Amino acid sequence: MTAIRTALFAWWDANARDLPWRFGRTTPWGVLVSEVMSQQTQMSRVVPYWLSWMGTWPDAAALASASTAEVLTTWGRLGYPRRALRLQECAKVVAGRYHDALPATYDELVALPGVGDYTASAVLSFARGQRIPVIDTNIRRVLSRVLLGKESLGGSANREERDLAERVLPSKAPDSATWNQAVMELGALVCTAKAPLCDSCPLAPRCRFLAAGRPGLGERRTRPRQRFQGTNRQVRGKILEALRGMSVNGGVDGAAAGTQPVTATGVQPATAPEVQPATVPVPTLPRDRVEALWGDHVQLDACIASLDEDGLIEIMPDGSLRLPR
Repeated sequence: MTAIRTALFAWWDANARDLPWRFGRTTPWGVLVSEVMSQQTQMSRVVPYWLSWMGTWPDAAALASASTAEVLTTWGRLGYPRRALRLQECAKVVAGRYHDALPATYDELVALPGVGDYTASAVLSFARGQRIPVIDTNIRRVLSRVLLGKESLGGSANREERDLAERVLPSKAPDSATWNQAVMELGALVCTAKAPLCDSCPLAPRCRFLAAGRPGLGERRTRPRQRFQGTNRQVRGKILEALRGMSVNGGVDGAAAGTQPVTATGVQPATAPEVQPATVPVPTLPRDRVEALWGDHVQLDACIASLDEDGLIEIMPDGSLRLPR
């Protein structure tokens, strides 16, 4: 393990991506926002949204006071917009119960809306520097391959994987935080699921999976990826995109509009977009424009009903739609 850590830490020092929420450049709240945005979303897509979001709402209190329409509009095309609503629910609890300071214990964090085991552990490790194992898909894959010599099959983490993550975690808190980030980064950039770059992996000389001939490479026990075209998810996305387009710069997506915002650290990145807040009152999408979004009106109405149930839209008496206020 000493040799593995030495090689991995040297690789991390030379190859870690310079993400704006890393290396102590943001608050614990900023780290939490980055983790919520990164769920089921590629990191490269998250960066401009995070910069815009933190430039608009740098802390929990600021987000708590925003309108739902502003929050959903700024979330833009990150996908799974219920994450945005849960993040605002979390902000309201942090602002009210904890006086705008993100709690520093695991039990308090997992009690917050939308915060589970992974997010709580990531915040404590990455933002607080505490010694705690962080277990995500990338970390599980790297540890399983390198140390157990077998493929990680996805699904929920099992007891063996959790015990392994705890057992190999460095005893010193600063080293444990670096370890968590470095293993995760290696899984994201090198030890990928289907096409690992074993020739450039710093752990290749000690990888049991590689030594065994990479048995079962790419096998999964999770469900195969579902098609997107024609699904309710696509229809819901079209509805929300139309509503967001009415709220930001005459129809321009929030993550692509404007110029340079100030981030939570006071830095103005050259490529960071600026999101203008939604107008008040919130504009409505007339019923005829709603019906023009999708030809199958039975499916369209079902998706409208589900969005309303999720709290993502409001249905007006005349059948028009708007983002919640």
